[in-house]
Amino acid sequence: MKRLPAALLALAMAAGAAAASTVEQPRAFGHVIGDLLTQRVLLEQDGQPLQPAALPAAARIDLWLERRPPRIESDAEGRRWLAIDYQVINAPRALTAISLPALSIATASGVPLSLPAWAVSIGPLTPVDVLGEGDLQLLRPDRPVAPLPTHAAEQQMKLSLLALLAVIAAWFGWWAWRNRREAQQLPFASAWRELRRIGDPTSPEAWRVVHRALNRSAGRVVHGASLPQLLADAPYLRPLQPRLEDFYRESTRRFFAESAGAPTARNAAYPLKPLCRALRDAEKRHRQ
Repeated sequence: MKRLPAALLALAMAAGAAAASTVEQPRAFGHVIGDLLTQRVLLEQDGQPLQPAALPAAARIDLWLERRPPRIESDAEGRRWLAIDYQVINAPRALTAISLPALSIATASGVPLSLPAWAVSIGPLTPVDVLGEGDLQLLRPDRPVAPLPTHAAEQQMKLSLLALLAVIAAWFGWWAWRNRREAQQLPFASAWRELRRIGDPTSPEAWRVVHRALNRSAGRVVHGASLPQLLADAPYLRPLQPRLEDFYRESTRRFFAESAGAPTARNAAYPLKPLCRALRDAEKRHRQ
């Protein structure tokens, strides 16, 4: 009996080993665009582990398939598998048969891993034609959505609104109380309230009201000569200095010139109310 050459013997052994590779193929039917089809080959031969020399490159295979980067994974028994994913990247118009390509993967021991071609079918996402009978229609009616329970959210909203209204009411109450207190306690605010009640700004009482407010603000009697001291103690009144000087000059003519026997014409159009309102506003800005 003739002995085979060593090279032919090696090829025969490699072919036998390749034929004995354990391969798990994906399901052969029911695939559509976007699906992943995974081939798995056992990295083991006759109980001995195999190490691939080079893995297949990720690439587009044809019109229908694209190969993802291969990976090596282990199962529950600790066996190592080479997994190769193919993704369907196009949708046919009708049911179509395609094939995962055959592969021969070299290993470090020289025994190649052989993956045969594998036929699968892919189909469109939706059929071109529908039956149009009974409930099998081209378009289906909108599916009613069950309403979500909103009672808890409504109660929470009511409580939040009540809390907000309570805060607003409390703020307005504090604001009204503060204005009322200031109108009673602050000199110029109190004078403005009295002046509005008197009505006639030319009456002696109206002028006395403004004088008393200036005296209360200074804490002493103020007259034209001591006005600079008042402005030094109350700098917020300095913008009104020309009007205050004019007020004291007019007051001197009204009250002292006539009492000294020198009659003088009263300036009935003197803006006493605008002056008092300006003093009140300056006082209010200073207190804020």
